[in-house]
Amino acid sequence: MAAPAPFSLSSDHLASNPATSKIFGPAALKSGKFEQTHFRFFTALRRNQAFTLKASMGPPGFTEKLNNKKLETLTEAEDGCDVFNDLKDRFLSFKKNKYLKNIEQFENLAKAQAPKFMVIACADSRVCPSNILGFQPGDAFVIRNVANLVPPFESGPSETNAALEFAVNTLLVENILVIGHSCCGGIRALMSMQDNDVENSFIKSWVVVGKNARIKAKAAASNLSFDQQCTHCEKESINHSLMNLLSYPWIEEKVANEKLSIHGGYYDFIDCSFEKWTLDYRGTKLEENGGIAAKNKIFWC
Repeated sequence: MAAPAPFSLSSDHLASNPATSKIFGPAALKSGKFEQTHFRFFTALRRNQAFTLKASMGPPGFTEKLNNKKLETLTEAEDGCDVFNDLKDRFLSFKKNKYLKNIEQFENLAKAQAPKFMVIACADSRVCPSNILGFQPGDAFVIRNVANLVPPFESGPSETNAALEFAVNTLLVENILVIGHSCCGGIRALMSMQDNDVENSFIKSWVVVGKNARIKAKAAASNLSFDQQCTHCEKESINHSLMNLLSYPWIEEKVANEKLSIHGGYYDFIDCSFEKWTLDYRGTKLEENGGIAAKNKIFWC
């Protein structure tokens, strides 16, 4: 795009400018009416400049308050630098104590990855799967979302099933582990929803994926408190996600051929315990109530 021509308020430029002639008219330019307009324009401009100056000065004490606010902002910025300085220290510690001491491993990881696990965990800041289960670089391909949900195949594209496709079909992971946890805000939002209550909320539009788990939890724990119902749904939604995994043809095929196993996990950070179970594909196919059959249940505490 060509740069705009320099703007000028000279009468010669305006007189020779067809666009200006259309606005003011040739008679106005010749009769001097434009000069009056020109004068009124700059008078108004000076008034506006005076108004702007007064506005910038503000009421008594305004400038002092403004300067104090700037100081507060600078202090906040310095505090933010302290946060990143802490991250810098952690990074340099990682580099010194892990990266440089295992340089050959990281050089190999730079060439390719071959994780054994695909992990679907909650985005909650308290439940980092690498921190809880000790995954090291290259061990697990991880996707985290609100309430660790797996949408069914027919729901269409999302970042979760895109990650599933890559992990299962390209990385050839051998295990998919869906990890839920205690005090999950996403599950609480799901349990608090009213029917058709998804408008104008990204969170509700997402967690509605677990509506069948919510229905089962409400039915099974109707005599319990709301908090207990939420705990029940936290676990039920994991099984619901395991069932949804089987709705992906390329996942079910690998599970049926025993090339892929899918597991559920529940981390209770109140008492620091972990439950793990594996979906029994043969048994699940025989289930009539839409539930899953589980095997290899273990409890770590």
